[in-house]
Amino acid sequence: MKDKDKKNKSDDKNNDNVIINVSDEKDKNTGESKPVNGEIEDMKNQVDQYKDALLRKAAEFENYKKRTESEISNYLKYASEKLIKKLLPVFDNLNRAVASVEKGETKDFETLKKGVFSIKDNLKNILEKEGLKEIDCLNKEFDVDTSDALLQIPKEDVKPHTVIEVVEKGYYFKDKVIKHAKVIVSSEPEIKNL
Repeated sequence: MKDKDKKNKSDDKNNDNVIINVSDEKDKNTGESKPVNGEIEDMKNQVDQYKDALLRKAAEFENYKKRTESEISNYLKYASEKLIKKLLPVFDNLNRAVASVEKGETKDFETLKKGVFSIKDNLKNILEKEGLKEIDCLNKEFDVDTSDALLQIPKEDVKPHTVIEVVEKGYYFKDKVIKHAKVIVSSEPEIKNL
């Protein structure tokens, strides 16, 4: 019994002098030091700051996304405005020519013809400046990437698979084919049986 009493007394002495230092306590599972209450509060504040910063960045990104989508939508909506403005004078000239014919003011065919050709040339110049280019395929080897063959006709004096007639013109827009030419192509001449 004496040993137990001595041990209890020594434990009591140790308990009186023990200052609990939370950071010195070890986690039973990991063996790492546990943080002090002040450290826990600091960590909670830091987590809150990071959470707030993350939410702000997410909101900024959403606003940026909406603004960008709106700008792209407006750009696409009004993308052809510049071209339309250039074409309006041509359209006005064509309307004036038609009105002149309807009123009977233009009785001279040559004057009307000059006016129509002038309007056509004006339109062609505007379209070429915008990047439109006619596909040049007449008397050239047939190219499936730029032309659609409507018909093949045997020709003795022309190499086979050569475009011999353009029924409808084709066009490039900058470097892209936007309309295939519709053409008639030569084929090998038929061999006559004797």
